[in-house]
Amino acid sequence: MTAAVSRDWVRCVKCGAIAYGKRYRRDLRTCASCRHNGLMTAPERIESLADEGSVREFEAPSITDDPLHFTDTKSYLRRLHEAREESGLDEAVVCAHAAIGGFPVVLAVMDFRFMGGSLGRGVGERVTRAAEAAVQERVPLVIVTSSGGARMQEGNLALMQMVKTSQALAELDAGGVLTISVLTDPTYGGVAASFATLPDIILAEEGARTGFAGPRVVEQITGERLPESFQKAESLFRHGFVDAVLARRSIRSRIAAIVRTVQAPSETGACGPSNWLVTDSERLPETPAWDVVRMARKAGRPTTLDYANMLLDDFTELHGDRLGTDCVALVGGIGRLDGRPVMMIGHQKGRDTAERVARNFGMASPGGYRKAARLMRLAEKWRLPVITLIDTPGADPGIDAEEQGQAWAIADNLRLMSGLSVPIVSVVTGEGGSGGALALGVADRVYALSNAVYSVISPEGCASILWKRAEAAPRAAEALRLHAPELLRMGIIDAVIEEPGNGAHDAPLATAQLLRAVLSDAIDDLRRHEVDELLKARRNRFRSY
Repeated sequence: MTAAVSRDWVRCVKCGAIAYGKRYRRDLRTCASCRHNGLMTAPERIESLADEGSVREFEAPSITDDPLHFTDTKSYLRRLHEAREESGLDEAVVCAHAAIGGFPVVLAVMDFRFMGGSLGRGVGERVTRAAEAAVQERVPLVIVTSSGGARMQEGNLALMQMVKTSQALAELDAGGVLTISVLTDPTYGGVAASFATLPDIILAEEGARTGFAGPRVVEQITGERLPESFQKAESLFRHGFVDAVLARRSIRSRIAAIVRTVQAPSETGACGPSNWLVTDSERLPETPAWDVVRMARKAGRPTTLDYANMLLDDFTELHGDRLGTDCVALVGGIGRLDGRPVMMIGHQKGRDTAERVARNFGMASPGGYRKAARLMRLAEKWRLPVITLIDTPGADPGIDAEEQGQAWAIADNLRLMSGLSVPIVSVVTGEGGSGGALALGVADRVYALSNAVYSVISPEGCASILWKRAEAAPRAAEALRLHAPELLRMGIIDAVIEEPGNGAHDAPLATAQLLRAVLSDAIDDLRRHEVDELLKARRNRFRSY
């Protein structure tokens, strides 16, 4: 929000900087000095998001009665009249058909000027109608929120709008329709606890505050002084509740990329399988298993994010398990592989020592597996093939992981992937360690790079338990038969992708190109199968071991 200095100049309420009014509005009411986001009106917001000339507002009912005959210092009807006079709007939300980046969407954009963006019958009805239109037309619903909570003047009738709008979002889930929300400052109460936080993808403006109870209420009840980061978008991101925190000016392009990835028609490539896809173990060199283990662990091998950025157009990383964590050892997101929309998920070890430590060497927490499960369920909703890239020493051996239900999280992924109705292709790109690897490995096609390993336990762990000394790790590696030729002979993997040159660490781009050909061919092949056929073959694969 800003304070007017004169007709042409405004002052930032956060840092006090003075800006020329026209430039300030052209910058979407973002302070050039401190990046504080001022209050945008719903019409301004729609103009900033929608393609020029594409907006057609909905006809929607307005509230004209006062069911509770509510009066505080003013009657409710008087407050409604004043809100309409001051804002020029009929309600606290504007709904419209529009286009973003050339793709049709339905918009529901809230306006805080109208009684603090409060959720009442009018807002609930309009958001619900917007959701119904999105389902009927099978176009994405984009919601921009700004609210202090439920409208007290409508009492329990306002409270019931939380359920009404949540049911509308559930219909979008059932219909496989993409939903996106943008949290702006502030988003609280009944709006935060319903349609603001239910969409598939949640974006937030920098500095936006979101929560159920406001900070003053929390301080009064707890008697505690709250940290500056409390309920801020950046804190919500760290705790896995939003997918991205964005500068206001970049929100449109991010939404456009997401919609384009999910909505654009899928293309079918013609690359076919490459000559580096080996299905005969006799064609592979018999390298000592321990040498392959050391090769699989080389720090220079491409990571999941490396592959995502080399293979996918419009890659958008998605974050968080929506239960309080965003595990950085396991990453994922959407993009287009040679024109095919896909969901890519994988372990993220990191490249140098500092990053490997920060990412726990690719050993995912239970929150990481739950994030993967969330992304796989989104892929199923949007009918996207799932690609998983496996590179982890194993499950996290720490106390926190056990206390957070690691076994439960892994088991849930095994069950989920067994019944996922979209094609799944897995590639072991480095280490495939134990249940931590298998949590991403229940797939229709399972491949491994030629210098990758896949094992029930690490060679060191096996040596310590059975040989009683870690120095026996090379012997344990041979006994475990964990490298590509043996995996192929046992039918654990379907084929081996031969790494070019000295290995993926030495030729990352060339390796990515081979991976592109193999993944594209596998997805095209799997798409030809009916869902029942796909699920039966997947279950029979693991039933046969």
